[in-house]
Amino acid sequence: MTHRHFAGGRLVVASHNAGKVREIRELLAAFKADVISAGELNLPEPDETETTFIGNAELKARAAAKAANLPALSDDSGLSIDALGGAPGIYSARWAGPDKDFDMAMKRIEREMDGKKDRKARFICALTLAWPDGHCESFEGKVTGVLTFPPSGTKGFGYDPIFIADGYKVTFAEMEPADKHAISHRADAFRQLVAACFR
Repeated sequence: MTHRHFAGGRLVVASHNAGKVREIRELLAAFKADVISAGELNLPEPDETETTFIGNAELKARAAAKAANLPALSDDSGLSIDALGGAPGIYSARWAGPDKDFDMAMKRIEREMDGKKDRKARFICALTLAWPDGHCESFEGKVTGVLTFPPSGTKGFGYDPIFIADGYKVTFAEMEPADKHAISHRADAFRQLVAACFR
């Protein structure tokens, strides 16, 4: 299967989440990408109406690529918890509400996990690179681990303070960013994207 390559120049990160944009910018630093966020371009955030991470990533990337007339990279990611039937999953950001209050979202998870012994969880990340003509390249990465309470660490964002990756003793929010980038769900999807679409 042949993939379309990103030729360099401006690349829109289809996100208004500053933490996510910062992480993607760091992951793209080695490539000829002049990264700008959808937030900086005042692009509207489309409603995430799909039922999968890849579906939502494609929807957001296509919308940003069309609006900016530039290639766009979108990430749809979330936390999937076995004992909660995969929730919050694609609704991970929505659990944090309009103010993106992840402290509230983590408290909700802790409440819903009360009495449940199974702490297994995974972060999933779908990345889509889209062009203004609607062409998309999509990849999905994941990292497995367990939940821990109370939240611990200040280096990450989102649900990082309650997630410990398999083989580690500290949360994503306690890890140095470079160490997290080496093993994260976003890094897994990113490796696939770079191998296929970047030179």
